Amino acid sequence: MAEADSSEIGTESIRTVLVALAANLGIALAKLLAALFTRSSAMLAESFHAAADSGNQLLLLVAQRHGSSPPDEQHPLGHGRVAYFWALIASLAVFVSGAFLSVRQGVQELLQQHPSESFGVAYLVLFVSFCLESLSLRRAYRQIKAEARTLSRDFLEHLDLTSDPIARAVLAEDAAAVAGNLIAAAGLGLQQLTGSAIPDGIAALLIGLILGFVAFQLARRNADFLIGRQASVAIRGRIGEIIAAQAGVVAVDELVVTFLGPRQLWIVAHIDIDDALSGARVKQLVREASAALRRESPFIYRIDLVPSGH
Repeated sequence: MAEADSSEIGTESIRTVLVALAANLGIALAKLLAALFTRSSAMLAESFHAAADSGNQLLLLVAQRHGSSPPDEQHPLGHGRVAYFWALIASLAVFVSGAFLSVRQGVQELLQQHPSESFGVAYLVLFVSFCLESLSLRRAYRQIKAEARTLSRDFLEHLDLTSDPIARAVLAEDAAAVAGNLIAAAGLGLQQLTGSAIPDGIAALLIGLILGFVAFQLARRNADFLIGRQASVAIRGRIGEIIAAQAGVVAVDELVVTFLGPRQLWIVAHIDIDDALSGARVKQLVREASAALRRESPFIYRIDLVPSGH
């Protein structure tokens, strides 16, 4: 369970996206110009990669904006899960498009080889891109690391369990971008050494495959939360302990804790209560249990406690 301010973490996610978007817009243009100037397929694949990252980040901003809308008559549970919808669209439409274009460019290069030129321009653009994307990756890493520390988790555990699709997507795309820069540089270097355009084509293929892998992983995780992923065993266990500790609670018969959106937990619990309790005391017990849960974590969005007795 967490002791952090949900709104502050959400704001931090937006800043992370804006930093990544600002970097990728310039990088995409620089790589496209470098690709046209050098005739390198790996550089062109990297421009597709950077453009896909930019498109993904724009959709993530849409996800954050719509996901934070308050409940209304048509959506009494709020709009939190719309964040996963837009993140799913981003991973499928944008990343898959970038992966397809990169793979297609790599295949074309292998079939119809076009030797690159002006290697110095390509290396310069890749170096600057590597530095900028490494800074963006570092910011995303530090954000997730700080959240993990708040929740008493290690980094990889939190990366797997976090309900925030924005931080996860930015980290994944920045890691893929850093790897893509290294692969493109290796392809160009091998072409320069051997005089063959085959390494350049293979580099473009690898960049496309990395994009495809990232798209699949993000889509799978966003679909999981969109369907209604349960909170971790540790969180469910802690919630069950708090409810069971209330005076008058005999047992927690059923407990479901799902995500209504990023950092928005919905608790539904059927609790067995002491038959000797009066109606007024049962109402008080439900209020006290709900208050205790809300004190435990600001991420609890809704609590439905259903008392029952024998």
